[in-house]
Amino acid sequence: MGRARRARGIPVLAAALAVGLAAPGAWAQGCIIAHSFGIVGGPKTQGGYLQPGHWQLTLGFRHQYSFRHFVGSVEQVYRTQTNTAVRNRINLFTADLTYQFSRRWSVDVTLPVEFASRRYHIPADTFGTSPPQTILGDYGISGFGDVSVTAQRWMWDPASSPSHNVQLSLGVEIPTGPDNIQENVITTPGGSPQLETADYSIQPGIGVWAIPFSWVSFQSLNSQVQLYFNGSYLATLQQTNGVLNGPLGSKPPQEQYISPGDEYLMQLGVSYSFKSIPGLSLTFGPRDEGVVAHDLFTGNEGWRRPGYAISLEPGFQYLFHHGHDLLQASVARAVYRNRTRSVPDIQLGTHGDAGFADYVWLAAFVHRF
Repeated sequence: MGRARRARGIPVLAAALAVGLAAPGAWAQGCIIAHSFGIVGGPKTQGGYLQPGHWQLTLGFRHQYSFRHFVGSVEQVYRTQTNTAVRNRINLFTADLTYQFSRRWSVDVTLPVEFASRRYHIPADTFGTSPPQTILGDYGISGFGDVSVTAQRWMWDPASSPSHNVQLSLGVEIPTGPDNIQENVITTPGGSPQLETADYSIQPGIGVWAIPFSWVSFQSLNSQVQLYFNGSYLATLQQTNGVLNGPLGSKPPQEQYISPGDEYLMQLGVSYSFKSIPGLSLTFGPRDEGVVAHDLFTGNEGWRRPGYAISLEPGFQYLFHHGHDLLQASVARAVYRNRTRSVPDIQLGTHGDAGFADYVWLAAFVHRF
């Protein structure tokens, strides 16, 4: 990259907000929350550091389709074989605006918008009715998610650290998105649709205040190869969000209310820039993201589906317009999925399941001005 390109850069893409995927509460099935985008590579492959007094607008997109159910690391193959798997789709868009105050300090505001749907199929013989009746459900919800505001700092002066650095980010996530959208659903054979709260994992907001923190680190090996190690963590500040998990009294006390749960994302990989195609870089590395069973700051009771997915994430970046614009895309292919036990699971001697996606599709367009 030339000196002019290194002079204009990109700080971290903030961890995205929004939601996971889920199932009817009575069936204790769903999906791990899908909030994080993540960025790959470091400033060198993205045009250099963002300069003081400059702005950056990032438009991000995440898509995933969840239908494979797991208990622990064991896939419940019978769910797809018997057509009882819950099938969920998430389309998450984010608008992220960054302002660079100085060489080291910047501030970032992120607004997500989510479009999600859920489809479920309860077999005819489940309720023992005569004649047997099948329940089919298919509905979608959409809305703005939770706004986050973060401050970032490069730990070394960018002017003297063109080939390596670490950026730390800390902020606040504000519960601006709805966490209790209701939809008409059928829950009993032959019954009419009833207005019920949609499962927590497809709600646009999580319903509690939270602290997002993240890091971006990179090391250039030469003019074409760069290593990166990036991650984010969303620490919730309330044990539950006050939204009932089904009718009052229908669940054990430990699971009566929804617990959003802390979320995390980690990425490790390598970026390779082509001399023959200026601006083009390929990226590759593992990606680990999920929801923890034990939160950092709060108690751990309430209904949640903890678990994680480890994926391999190839992608590309293309820098153009003299370093002012960047296109980035990647696809994370899951190679290991695990629905871990929540604290209520341990207390009650149970182990719920969750749905996972095979692929997570990610894309972003970045403009600097």
